[in-house]
Amino acid sequence: MSGEKEIKVGLLGLGTVGTGVAKLIEGHQEDLIKQTGNRITIQKILVQDKDKKREISIDKQLVTDDPWEVLKDSEIDVIIEVMGNIHPTYEYLMFALEKGKHVVTANKDLMALHGAELLAMASEHHCDLYYEASVAGGIPIIRALVEGFASDRITKVVGIVNGTTNYILSKMSEEGLPFDEVLVKAQELGYAEADPTSDVEGYDAARKMAILSNLAFHMDVNVHDVEVKGITKVTEEDIRFGKQLGYEIKLLGIAKQNDNLLEVSIQPTMVNKHHPLAKVSGVYNAIYVYGEAVGETMFYGPGAGQLPTATAVVSDLVTVIKQMNLGVNGRGVVAPYRPKQLKSDDLITSRYFIRLRVLDQIGVLAKITQHMAEHMISLQEILQLPDTEEQKAQLILITHETSKAQLNKFLALMEKLEIIDQISSVYPVEEGEIA
Repeated sequence: MSGEKEIKVGLLGLGTVGTGVAKLIEGHQEDLIKQTGNRITIQKILVQDKDKKREISIDKQLVTDDPWEVLKDSEIDVIIEVMGNIHPTYEYLMFALEKGKHVVTANKDLMALHGAELLAMASEHHCDLYYEASVAGGIPIIRALVEGFASDRITKVVGIVNGTTNYILSKMSEEGLPFDEVLVKAQELGYAEADPTSDVEGYDAARKMAILSNLAFHMDVNVHDVEVKGITKVTEEDIRFGKQLGYEIKLLGIAKQNDNLLEVSIQPTMVNKHHPLAKVSGVYNAIYVYGEAVGETMFYGPGAGQLPTATAVVSDLVTVIKQMNLGVNGRGVVAPYRPKQLKSDDLITSRYFIRLRVLDQIGVLAKITQHMAEHMISLQEILQLPDTEEQKAQLILITHETSKAQLNKFLALMEKLEIIDQISSVYPVEEGEIA
């Protein structure tokens, strides 16, 4: 082919990522023609404000504030959605798929909540639906899960999937600063939004873990299935004591499947300092995938940013066009086909880091370990240190593998004991081996 057939694209959104997509399509046209055999043209762009000044020069004839001008254009082959939000974006993409248009999206919120319905619609109308940019920016993790592990069975996915929280925890660890102070720095640098709730409370990462779990385990996993805990309660003391025992705190997404039973969580986790994830610093993302055949693999790179994310979008666009040329669109869409069964608390197991403030008196440790034994919880390590408050001590316990149900019963008992002044923190521990 020599590029004689033109592929026309409708772009929904011209913010940071949309601008990056437009830059890549315009600036890499020669490379795109070599890869696909087609010239790629942006036919229409949906924006909120047609008169807004932009960092790239766009023909005003291409810009519209009417979504139906894009969606109903019969010449448009592919819709690229980078506008965000759930509604009306969901309705727009369902309409586009129903009309036979292929879709590329970077919308993690939408895919986490309605991915199954959109994939079903794409399959029904023999359309492609790709969403590589919805998770981990420029890291090709979705394509790896769908294609690279097609012949393997994935047992576990563990990762740092939010750059903002990783930056905050990295700075707290490296400089010994409190959460609030580092958050302000992250906002000043543009790593955190003015309202950082979605990042720091773990919601953004939970949506990404829902998407990854869906693909890894072929179950209809949505964000409501993910146990979520953010980083706002992580303290300098937690980080310091963790380091003394050989751990770094990371906001870790963990999805595990055993005997077709699934658990998915996003929560601050003590990661063994020798594990590669403990060394991932700043705004970078990293995802470990464990397969029965291949063993451990790690994917690492920038988790966000205009061009890394736009690169993932345009990569998906190239795949769509190649499949158009082969006449095989829609065949790569695999909707969830395994029944979703979530683990109960008695089947969710982990090691745990428990930090207690206790009365500094004889017999306290003996009483605590006796109660742990009664709850079938064994200890791997103990660290006792003086507290800033007189007649109190800091007691840090690292448990062996125990169930979440047993842990919760033990903690409920600790709340009632007079020798316990405070349960300061509880974190799962990730050593790195397959559980």
